[in-house]
This record gives sequence, C-alpha cells and structure tokens, in this order.
Amino acid sequence: MSKMRIFTGNANPKLAEKIAAELSVDLGRIKVTHFSDGEICVKIEESVRGEDVFLIQPTCWPVNDNLMELLIMLDAFRRASARRITVVLPYYGYARQDKKIKPREPVTARLIADLVSVAGASRVLCVDLHAGQIQGFFDLPVDHLYAGPLIADYLAKQNLADGSTVVVSPDVGGVPRARALAEHLGTPIAIIAKRRPEPNHVEIMEIIGDVSGHTCIMIDDMIDTGGSIVQGAQALFERGAKAVYACCTHGVLSSDAIERVADSVIKELVITDTIPLADSKRHPKLTVLSVAGLLADAIRRIHNDDSVSVLFQGYI
Repeated sequence: MSKMRIFTGNANPKLAEKIAAELSVDLGRIKVTHFSDGEICVKIEESVRGEDVFLIQPTCWPVNDNLMELLIMLDAFRRASARRITVVLPYYGYARQDKKIKPREPVTARLIADLVSVAGASRVLCVDLHAGQIQGFFDLPVDHLYAGPLIADYLAKQNLADGSTVVVSPDVGGVPRARALAEHLGTPIAIIAKRRPEPNHVEIMEIIGDVSGHTCIMIDDMIDTGGSIVQGAQALFERGAKAVYACCTHGVLSSDAIERVADSVIKELVITDTIPLADSKRHPKLTVLSVAGLLADAIRRIHNDDSVSVLFQGYI
C-alpha cells in the first residue's frame, strides 16, 4: 500500500476521510482554491511521481464546479507523473442524459466520459450508474460498484425480509435493480409504470404486481426532487400497501425534496453518502448508510490488481 495515495477535492471530503480511515492511510495533501475571478486553482503539495493515485470526487451539486475541479486535478496529477490515476466517482453527474430522446438533444453522459478520459484518468470507479451503458462511453477500464447489498443488509436488519414485503421498481428501467434486491431479501417484485411528460414531472399509469396488504420497498438509483418516489408511494398506499419504505443510492434531494418526503406516506427513506447531506436536509425519516467500506475494498483490490467483481458474487 506504500505506493497508493488517496486525494480528494471539495465535493465530498467527509466520505474521502472515511475511505482513507478504512484503508489506514492519510489523505494526500492537495489545495483546491479559487482565484478572485472564480477560476479554480489546484496545487498538489507532495510528490506523486510513480504513485498509484485515487482521486475521490463525486460530480454532485454544485455539479459544474465539482466537475471542473476534477478535470483540473486530473491534469495536475498527469503532469506530476503519477503512474496511474483512478477517478473515484461515487456519484456520476449528468448521467441521466445518457441517450437522445428527442431531436437535437446532447448525450451529456458521453461528453463527461470524454472529458474525464482526455484530462488524464487511467481508470474509473463508479457506484450505481444511472444506466449501465455509461460504462461503454469510456475508452478505459471502468469498475462499477453496487450499493444494493449494503441497502439489503440494512433492510434485513429492520425485519423487512419476510413474506409480507414486496420490492417495487418505480419504473420499468429499474427492474433489474429491484429484482436483485428482491432476490437478496427473498421477496416478490412489483413495477410502477409511469411516463415523464417533461423532466422532473411524473405521471403514474399503472402498478404491475400485488401490493395490497404488503409492506412495499421502493428502490431507485437516485432521488432528485422526490416527486417520482412520493407519487409512487401514494399510488402504492391507495392500492392497499400497509407501509411504504423508499431507498436509493444517490440522495440528490434538490429543491424541496425533503419536505415532500416528510409530508408523504413514506415511512423511511434510506440513502447512502455518495453525495454529502447538508445539515438542513437531515430529517427523522432519513437514514444515511456509508459506502466508505465498499469503496475502500474496491480501491484496495484495484491497487493490488485483484478482482473487484467478487464483492458482488451472489447479488447480480
């Protein structure tokens, strides 16, 4: 481990500190500041020549600032002769723009992949990408981690793995994620069919599966404004669900999402710390699990050239 260095920008330093603690290493010394006109200034304050560098920087809010920080730090490490630079992206910003739906739309998820590659990344480590095809946008190795087992273990400890529980996918695209969780918990699955007339607006069309008299667990990769998950929970409740839990990997929780969840029928919302949670967003209904141990295991395996996929044997 002597040739491994862990660095972080300003996006989620608390998570980086937890990862470094799991690995029993100190965070590398780097200064990321701003010039008076807002331009980002990066200074690596120790030698990284020939080192195996892991740069932890989710591109969460403020997305563009954190993304630009990442690109500039990558350029700095490349020019400092690091042997290998692994970008650890607990949350991949712009991931929802992964394909063209209408004419003249960008595929921004591919653009971000190109920027990270050109800036100097050697490989990328992600957690629960919005769409699996994003891995193919990179012309370099991508390790894709899943927070599902972490969430499943927590739910099992809450006695939500019995026969009265149903795992619910909030849309058709999330069925593989819901199926993996359902198989881990030993429960049936249901699906909410919906449509999006425009971004951040959802219309529930139908629920496929039996939810009446069951405790429902809704699982998604991210929750942004909370509209989709709250409407889905209400639809489940109206169809006879006796309780509704919600969980996701990335708690974007923009705008008044927390207020929506607080006022909804959702009993508990479980998220992870891939995105830092502001104190103003903390609520008794909200439970935050840490992915630090998962990322630390993956980083250790990448550094030692061991298999990463063994972390998820029996889950996917």
